[in-house]
Amino acid sequence: MTHSDSECEIILQLQQQPKLLECIRSSDVSELKLQQTLRDEYPEELVRAAFALIDLRRRAQSKFSKADQMWFDRQGFEQSTPEAVAIHKAKRFQQAPSPVYDLCSGIGSDSLAIALQGIDVTSVDVSKSAGLRTQLNADAYGVQDRITIEQCDLRTLDLSSNWIHIDPDRRSSHRRAIRLEDYEPPLEFLQTLAQTSPAGAMKLSPASNFGGKFLDCEIELISLNGECKEATVWFGDLAGEHDWRATLLPSGYTISANPMEHYPKIGDLSEFLYDPDPAIVRAGLVDALVDELELTRLDDAEEYLTSNSLVQTPAVTAFRVLEVLPNNVKEMRKYFRDHPVGEIEIKCRHVPTNADQLRKKLPRKGKNRTTLFIARLQGKTRAIVAERLSSL
Repeated sequence: MTHSDSECEIILQLQQQPKLLECIRSSDVSELKLQQTLRDEYPEELVRAAFALIDLRRRAQSKFSKADQMWFDRQGFEQSTPEAVAIHKAKRFQQAPSPVYDLCSGIGSDSLAIALQGIDVTSVDVSKSAGLRTQLNADAYGVQDRITIEQCDLRTLDLSSNWIHIDPDRRSSHRRAIRLEDYEPPLEFLQTLAQTSPAGAMKLSPASNFGGKFLDCEIELISLNGECKEATVWFGDLAGEHDWRATLLPSGYTISANPMEHYPKIGDLSEFLYDPDPAIVRAGLVDALVDELELTRLDDAEEYLTSNSLVQTPAVTAFRVLEVLPNNVKEMRKYFRDHPVGEIEIKCRHVPTNADQLRKKLPRKGKNRTTLFIARLQGKTRAIVAERLSSL
């Protein structure tokens, strides 16, 4: 029996033991004591699997609306697309001819989102247990009639006429891969797929080296609650007008442009300072944002922005500037002795700064919170004390 077969057997056994899962979910007894008790009634392997599943369901509460009904393994959970991101992407597939092929589907999060748009999906993974989890998760979301499970090597498929979504494996070497050359399937296959399939989307890590790797495609950086979650390469009929896009969830704010058509506009630090969302920074669209919002940059080597009047938009986090200090610990200590605060948030992008060490050197004897930016102002490094303003 293969590892995947044995996983499937455990999943099916757990499915038949809802009392075991509920006992773990609702218990307030220590895990060690509860495990010892449950092993008197259930096989040890089943108990271990049940504890792991309940732990993943708890961790998934912020990621999936039906987390408490879903089936996960650790790698599948960690690599899965958050529901909000998957649904955002799936909306582009609304005109897709059925079925859409979801390749390397894992636990099926993208398959579920596409199926929720009323589109049939063929969910493909080489792992039998991944297919079983996708099937059970489709049941949880009520889209089981729209998802067909296929276990095979995707290289054996003819994908020349179907729209596709692919989430290549980023852990083929048992550690998280950053370079696309270390993905499975590898970069060359992904590039060919983007050129030969009629339309589709490719999910990549936002930290990967995707720049310049995909011609005639649109790359969308997607953030969720201020964290950049993925880079989606849209190709074929699904590619947008511009090379780059950044989309911020849950607000839905989006900006699309060709970065080379926008140039840095540098200005003096004014009353308000802005920290752009990381998806906008990673997409190289800071200068496009400056043009859209009529802001200026602090320095051509900094993404921080500024203006005289407050600009309210989900694209940035806004701060009110309180003081500008030399980049000198002695001056900073003096300022915080005279203006006591209890908590200091330290932000820096391009000036090498050990935030933890710096924070330890600064007095914190008040009650308020403030933010300290270490940034370049037209070529000179300064410490900017600022007050974070309420989010939209």
